[in-house]
Amino acid sequence: MDFHPVAWGLLMGTFLSRIGFYMTIPFLGIYLGKVKGIDPAAVGAILAVSFLAGTLCSFVGGALSDKLGRYPVLLSSMAAWSLVFIGFALADETWLYFVLSGLNGLFRSVFEPTARALLADVTPVERRSDVFNARYFTINIGGAIGPLIGLKLGAGGSSPLIPFIVSACIFALYAVLLALFMLTFKHREQEKAASVPMKQMVQIVFKDKVFLYLLLGNTFVVGAYSHLDTTLSQFIGHDRIETYSLLFIMNTLTVLVFQYPLARLMKRFSALTSLKAGCFLFGLGLFGFGIFDHVLLLILSMVVFTIGEIISFVTGDVLIGEIAPPHLRGAYFGASGFAFIGQSVCAWVGGLLLQTLGFGNGPLIFFILMLLTFIAFPFFRKGQQLREHRQAADEVNGITA
Repeated sequence: MDFHPVAWGLLMGTFLSRIGFYMTIPFLGIYLGKVKGIDPAAVGAILAVSFLAGTLCSFVGGALSDKLGRYPVLLSSMAAWSLVFIGFALADETWLYFVLSGLNGLFRSVFEPTARALLADVTPVERRSDVFNARYFTINIGGAIGPLIGLKLGAGGSSPLIPFIVSACIFALYAVLLALFMLTFKHREQEKAASVPMKQMVQIVFKDKVFLYLLLGNTFVVGAYSHLDTTLSQFIGHDRIETYSLLFIMNTLTVLVFQYPLARLMKRFSALTSLKAGCFLFGLGLFGFGIFDHVLLLILSMVVFTIGEIISFVTGDVLIGEIAPPHLRGAYFGASGFAFIGQSVCAWVGGLLLQTLGFGNGPLIFFILMLLTFIAFPFFRKGQQLREHRQAADEVNGITA
């Protein structure tokens, strides 16, 4: 594929960083529960802090990248993020895990929208679907390799030192790669927004009703996805860690098999229609995790869950790139991080349901989680209607002009 060299660099760095991330973070809930003896509700709260911190900081990070430039924000956040993994390796107190989890969410949510904005900056409109599909592809290859390496190095066991240190080194390597690209390429495509005050950025972004309804719907969709790393890891991983690892790998393999066929199929539908389909499949997959016990049926549930994931996340990135003005693209991608409140709340709700209802009530627990996912539907429907009206009005104005 003929992408900009910076886009290739971001794709390579994404691959490396996802290996480092998935080596450790998916097993953190298991480690905290089994080894540290922290109760499920507290584990859910620790994991939820990461999402909550990300929610509060993502808009600021994206907006700063519009004003200061993409590279300074990317480089500083990635370097600091690598230090967080060293902290995870050395921590031994519950309150430290809360702090580190919060920092993990903070730096991730500053880095991610900025990287996506830079990827959109250097890619022509007609190629953005391809480049975001490639990004998602590399994310999931890293997601396949990371857990395998993590298990070999002892992630989720009694000694997490080695996997966390290796993850920190990988993140540091990505920071070096970003520094090389910052020095080598003069990025001219980005339109600066230095003249736009932060307050005005907030007003512009959150007066965009199409984006606002997309954001509200995505809150419940990303909340559904959060259960893969949180509720499901506790529900299955507490006594069947090998089964959980297998499901995690199947999540990635499903992406590798279905991503590009689904990308071609979804081009026949509007982006918001695709998002609704993804939301529906997310909910069905979640319910399957609760009602099935046989490994093959759990794998089938993961396939359904993952197809929903592919449709929702790739389509969401492309749609934000279409909606956002170029000079405020970082702010829009950053504001999309407010959907992390869904991850924060759902991670906590999942842990609370496990503690309150017990691990033997999987059908009821995951039925509740499915219903929470489906709350996204009316928001996507309203956003779709508003976007269609906007597009029709633009066509009329264009003809009149």
